Amino acid sequence: MIQQLRRATLSIHLNIAEGSSRKSEIERRRFYEVARGSLIEIDTIFDIAVELGYFQKQDLEEIGLLIIKVFQMLSKMIVY
Repeated sequence: MIQQLRRATLSIHLNIAEGSSRKSEIERRRFYEVARGSLIEIDTIFDIAVELGYFQKQDLEEIGLLIIKVFQMLSKMIVY
């Protein structure tokens, strides 16, 4: 799970970077959508970690808020 979490985190950064270099709005949005998908993957990894007893849900409240904030930011990047 840790390796997958690291890959998904890196994927967000790399897709934002690559998307921002694209001149085509359609291409740019696609990279941002992939980044947002990786964020959802991270959220799911934390949900599974809670189910497996690695964390308590309340231990991840701050991370949950950050995930929501980043999701909103990526969504705005996709719309514009």
